Formats: sequence, C-alpha cells, structure tokens
Amino acid sequence: MTISALALMMTSAAAFADTVTVVTSFPRDLTDPFKAAFESAYPETTLEVVSRNTNAAVSYLQETRSANSIDLMWASAPDAFEVLKEEGLLAAVDVQYEGIPDEIGGYPIHDPDGTYYGFAASGYGIMYNTRYIQANDLPVAEEWEDLKRAEYNGHVAMSSPSRSGTTHLTVETVLQGEGWQEGWATWKWIAGNMNTVTERSFGVPDAVNSGATGFGIVIDFFGLASKASGFPVELAYPSVTAIVPANIGIIENAPNQEGAKQFVEFLLSLEGQEVLLSPAIMRLPVNPDAYANAPEDFPNPFSEEFAPDAIEFDVDVSGERYNLVNSLFDVLITYRLNDLRAAVTAVQQAEAVHAESGNEEALALIAEARALIEAMPVTEEEALDPSLTNVFTSSSTDADTEVVGRQSEIEQSWDSFAVQNYRQAKALADQATALN
Repeated sequence: MTISALALMMTSAAAFADTVTVVTSFPRDLTDPFKAAFESAYPETTLEVVSRNTNAAVSYLQETRSANSIDLMWASAPDAFEVLKEEGLLAAVDVQYEGIPDEIGGYPIHDPDGTYYGFAASGYGIMYNTRYIQANDLPVAEEWEDLKRAEYNGHVAMSSPSRSGTTHLTVETVLQGEGWQEGWATWKWIAGNMNTVTERSFGVPDAVNSGATGFGIVIDFFGLASKASGFPVELAYPSVTAIVPANIGIIENAPNQEGAKQFVEFLLSLEGQEVLLSPAIMRLPVNPDAYANAPEDFPNPFSEEFAPDAIEFDVDVSGERYNLVNSLFDVLITYRLNDLRAAVTAVQQAEAVHAESGNEEALALIAEARALIEAMPVTEEEALDPSLTNVFTSSSTDADTEVVGRQSEIEQSWDSFAVQNYRQAKALADQATALN
C-alpha cells in the first residue's frame, strides 16, 4: 500500500469517527436546532440526520444489523424502542445526566436497563383551528367522546399509526384507557367523521393550520409549536391521555458509540433541554429546571394540574401487539374509510330522524347497525397471543415490504369482515331512516 493511499484511509477513518449518524422520525424543525446547538458545543463532531418514519426506521435497523452504519435511533415511540431492545439492537450505555427524575406521570423516563433514554415528554390530544370552528359554528372538542358526535362529521383529520409512531401511541393510549372493545369503537366512530387519514403525522397539523380541517388528532408538540408560530390553533388534552417520554437510544454496534453517547448527554443536559423550548419545537423537557425559562402558559407535566387523569401507559402491552394494532387500524379504518364513513353517516342520519320518534323498530335497526360497526374480528386476549402477534412482522403500508403468507391471509379475512359489516350497517341505518 502506498503512503498516499494509507493517508487517505486514515483521513477517511478520522472523518467517519467525527460523524454521529442518527435515524429519526422527527422533522427538520426539531432536528436542525439540535444539530446546530450540538455542533456549536462540539465543533469537532458532525451530526448526520437520516429521516425515516418510526416503523421504517425499526425495519431498517432490523434489516441492516450485520452491516450497521447508524449510531442512534431518535423517536417518540417507546414501544418501538422496546421492540429494538428485545431484538438486541440497542446498546446498554452508562449515560451521565443531572436533574432528571426517574418518572413522569408514573411512567419511567429512561429504560431501567439503560438501552434508551427519555429526552422529552409527550401528551396526546386534539388540536383545533379557532377560526375554522367559529366559521363552521362548531363547539370545542375536548374529549375523544366529543369527536364521535355527528356535528363533527367531515371536520376531523388523523394520520395512520402504521406511518407514524406518535399516532400509534395515541391509538394505543385510547385502547388502554377505554379498553380494547370500547377503544376500537371510539376510533371507528371518530374515523367516520374524518375527512382524511394522512400518510405522515405532520400532515395533520398542516391541515389544521391551513384551515383545511377543523380538528386534528396529534401529539401535543404539533399544536404547541403551531400556536407559538402564530397559527390560530389551540390544543386540548382529553382525559384519556398518557404522558410518555420521547426517546433516544444507541445502536448495539454503533460505528461511533462515544460520539453517540456525547450527543445523548447533550440532549439530557440543561442546555439541550432548553432547545426543546424553541418556538419551532415546543416539546416538554424532562428536566423540571428547564421550565424556569418556558413561555407563559406553557404546559408543565410536573405540575399537579397537568392531565391529572392521564393513564399509566403499559409499554410492554403496546410492544407485544405493535404491528397487529397497526394492521388492524389500516384494514378496518384506513383502507375502508369510505365504507366506514358511509355507515357512520347513515347511522347519524337515522339517529337524527328518530331522536324523538320512539319508533321501536327503527331504534332496533339503529342499535344493530351500531353493533356491526363496532364489532371486532379480534379479541384483546387474541391480540396478546404470541401465536397471532408473531404473525405480524411488518406493516402493510411499508412500501419496501410485501405482506405475504399468514399475515396476508388474516388481513384479507379482516377486510372481508369490515366490508360486510359496514355495508350491512349502512343498509340497516338507511332502512331505519325510511321508517320515518
């Protein structure tokens, strides 16, 4: 080997050692300020950001584990980190930090085994455009129950949980808070009022900000950042919400583990925590001291009045049925949204016609239609049975993955179930309306 070739190799190795590569679902509004602040604090290091949604990032790390080029996973969904941890894809690293408590809202901020760390807290809620609701004479929706009402038909937006880890957490929070059957019924009735299911989570706040829709189901920082940026929006935390950390973890065979550790420690430092309060980010720090410099009326999850009824989110349950829940939502709601909306709208119209009629035949038809819409092809016990959950190894919306075999067969049976039930429900509701 020539001296020049050896010098080139050493230069390339040094450059690689000074680069920390993170795969993340976060938008540039969040990553750019942290990149700038970190590189200012550590000018010898470059932070390289690879953008992928949470589910795609997990799949990528699983597929490239033998030739990994990623140092860090950075996302909101703790259940995704549990999946990576269970598969041995995260390294247990002794990260140093001060001033961060063990728990927030009864939930551990950091993984007890040190494989991932919470750097921000998140709640889940309803973002709404104040001008839109005034123009459409709509009341403020503060609870999930509100969004099920007929007056919100066509005024709600949400992203698919298979495309967004934060939306998955929102879906799972309602399933845990209300129970499996009741939770899915809530999502179906809300979905019946939706005008869109977006592919990416940031599509929802964009729609609310622009007035394309009135209400959006979002992780809280979308609403807080939009309001701080001057959009006419507000955020409501429903009673059934969860306070869950957003996380970062070092990959087991990270090319630059020391640099990765340095970035995690920066995130957890008071300096890093205060970056979260930037108007474009507006996320909840996990260090209580950071709130001393927070904007007026900024939510503080360490205060007693913040979401007092928040549930204790079970990350183990969520992790066990992660892919199954995503597939169920897509098959029953995302892919059959038109059928579901038609059924829900028909029931709403029948209920309006017979609100005071006392027509027992019509009311019985409406009750039967409601039961068909709310019916589920899977029980909660089945959804936690490894013989079923292990079948779901990928998302049917992952463009790089073809769903085949047993998973495809099950999804097809769910689809037939949904089509038959929604169409029969609409027919029954239309029959009830005709009895006026």
